[in-house]
Formats: sequence, C-alpha cells, structure tokens
Amino acid sequence: MKAMVLAAGKGTRLFPLTGEVPKPMAPVVDTPIIEHIFSLLAHHGVSEAHVNIHYLANALLEAYGEESRVDGMQVRFVEEADLTGTAGGVKRLAGAAGSFGETFAIVSGDALTDVDIGALVAFHKEKGALATIALHRVYDTSEFGVVEVDGESNILGFQEKPDPKVAISTLANAGVYVLEPEALEYIPENTFFDFANDVFPRFLEAGERFVGYEGDFYWSDIGTLEAYRQAQYDVLSGKVRVKIPGERQDKNLWIGENAHIHPSAVLEGYTVVGRDAMIGRDVTLSGDVTVGTDCWIRPNATIKRSILLPGASVGDGAYLEDCIVGHGYDVRPGETIRGGALMRRVR
Repeated sequence: MKAMVLAAGKGTRLFPLTGEVPKPMAPVVDTPIIEHIFSLLAHHGVSEAHVNIHYLANALLEAYGEESRVDGMQVRFVEEADLTGTAGGVKRLAGAAGSFGETFAIVSGDALTDVDIGALVAFHKEKGALATIALHRVYDTSEFGVVEVDGESNILGFQEKPDPKVAISTLANAGVYVLEPEALEYIPENTFFDFANDVFPRFLEAGERFVGYEGDFYWSDIGTLEAYRQAQYDVLSGKVRVKIPGERQDKNLWIGENAHIHPSAVLEGYTVVGRDAMIGRDVTLSGDVTVGTDCWIRPNATIKRSILLPGASVGDGAYLEDCIVGHGYDVRPGETIRGGALMRRVR
C-alpha cells in the first residue's frame, strides 16, 4: 500500500518555532513529528510514502534526502515551487509518483496521531467507499473543521471552525484519509484546490460513497505552542502509541546513546535525555522535560516542564519553567525565564 504525507504548509500558528524549522520537523520527544508519522505508516504495512514539501524544504531534504528509508518504508520527497492546497498537493504527488492505481492513504505530516491505519483501511473497504475521513471528537469546535455523519457513517456536511453553540457536530476532521484512485479525478491539474473546501463538497454533490471513521485513537494538530507542549506530555505519559527514543531506564526516564547525566542531578517526572546530551552537576529536571540531542545543561540549572530542542544549552544556575528552547539557543548563566519560546533567530 502507498501513502501520501502532506508537509508543505507554513504552520504559522506555531510561530516562532516554525520561524526556524518547518512544522513537520518540530521535535516531539526529540523526534520530528513527521518521523512519528513515517513510523506509524510503516508499522501498518505501508511500503511507499510520497511527501510534498515547500516551506523551509531544505530542512527536510537535509534530514532525509530526496529519497530515504524509514523502518523499511521507502520515502520520496517532492518539492513544490508554489503551494496548491491540500488536494492540489496530492494531485501533484500522484503525478510525480507515476501510478496510484489502488487504495491509498493520506496523512498530515504536521499532526501527531496513532490512528490504526490498517483498521481505517478495513473500514473503508467494508463500506465500499470512494473516500473515508478519520474523525476525532473535540471539545472546542472553533479550532477545527467538523463533520456531520448519520447512523451509517455517511458524511452529510461540513463546517469550518464553527462556534460551539452552532456546531453541527463535535467530530473534527483529523486530516487522515483513505481514497480510491478514482477520487483523484475530482481534483484539477495545476490548480489550488483544498479537500475540505473544494473536493469533499464535490463528493457530496455527486452522491459518492463518502464516510467517516470514528476510531479510538490519539490526535493533535499541534496548532499552538500550548498544544505542542501538551503533545509532549501526552507522549511521555503514555497517551500516544509512539516510540520514544533512547533506552528506558525506569517508567519515567529515557536516555539516548552517549548521553551523560551527572550522578548528583535530580530528575523528577517524565524525562527524555537525547543522544549526546550532557546534564551537569546538581541540575534539577522537574515535570515533563525533554532534553534534545546535543543539548548541554550546566551545573546548578533548574528546568521545569520544558522542551529543549537539539543543540540548545542552559548556563550555570539558570532557571527555566514552561519554556520551549529553540535549536542552538543559549540560555545565559543565572537567567530566570518563565513561559515562552526562546529562538536563536527567525528567518
């Protein structure tokens, strides 16, 4: 089975983090979001994934090259010179791949999920559908596109980010689809076209078999810095079925290869220490903390409920609470910072 992974967008709501990396490359537990998606697809038997990229495309190409293998799955990247919408990007990927002649999956490359792709495909085939959308229950519909379904899982209509008082449902479009190749005929060539706004209404108008899948799975679009921190905690606390890198030392601690933790350091709560990271003397890590690859935390620093991206460093005696520390950012000795995202530069 083949899949498409959509990774071309700017992720503006996650700024300033997305000022230095494209959203799919934002690490969750020291692993890019898109790599969690690759692992999910490979785990469920996808043999080939095609990825469209645009914004800060070089970051993805530097990490994976134009072609790569992840958990045995072949991955190919296609750079778009201009954005053509979610559906337009899929049409381009299908053309670049040469052949999408059988049922295939589409997954957003900038959301975190553990949806069972195999169960989703089985549901799709059982319903004899042209297209199937994975749906996830949400509390605040104003942040999501929601979908109305009947008792047979047929999709009846859509609303884009409605006020909860007038929402037709609380089932959000999770950005995970299964399509038959005939669905591509509804997408014009070289045209900006979106699934929610353009393609899905066409399915309904044409009377196509179009259904929604309500499974028991985790999903977060990681649309804000708060949601980004929450996704981190959800992974560490076991709410998401994804792989956490490093060797698990106990139920709350994962340590990467060649990482060093001084014996006097105090680690409380869920903690990931990435590959080649250094944790100095009398350092305290409290709450859910991720120390990324190649990070350096110097003596007497205290870090609470924070995320350090690869290459970040924290000076002697510094205090961080509820922070996101960007790639290569240096927190100065003795600084006290509560909240916010600390970025070295914004492009």
